[in-house]
Amino acid sequence: MELVLAMAIGVLAGSGIWLLLRPRTFQVIMGLSLISYAVNLFIFGMGRIKLAAPPVINTDWAPDASQYADPLPQALVLTAIVIAFATTALFLVVLLASRGLSGTDHVDGRETPL
Repeated sequence: MELVLAMAIGVLAGSGIWLLLRPRTFQVIMGLSLISYAVNLFIFGMGRIKLAAPPVINTDWAPDASQYADPLPQALVLTAIVIAFATTALFLVVLLASRGLSGTDHVDGRETPL
C-alpha cells in the first residue's frame, strides 16, 4: 500500500508541475490544485495511517503511545482542503476577469506563435 501511495503522490506532483509550466491560466490553476492534492496525500501519509486506533487518549492504553492514531495530520489536511477550495475559487474568478479584460487566457496576456 505504501508503494501505491508513493506512486499516487509522485504522479499528482509530476502532473501538477507539468501543468504549472503550461502557458494557459486554466492549466496553471489545475496544476496548482494537483500539487495541493499531492501535498495533502503526503501529509496524510506521514501521519502513520493506522486502522482501528482511536484518535483520542484512552485511559486503558495510557502508557502505550503506539496504540494511538495521530489526529494532527488529519486536521492539517482538512484545513488545507478548505483553503485550497477557497483559493481555487478565487483564482477562477481572477481568470475570468483577466480573460474578459485581455481577451485571451494566456498567462502573459498575449498569444505566442507556434
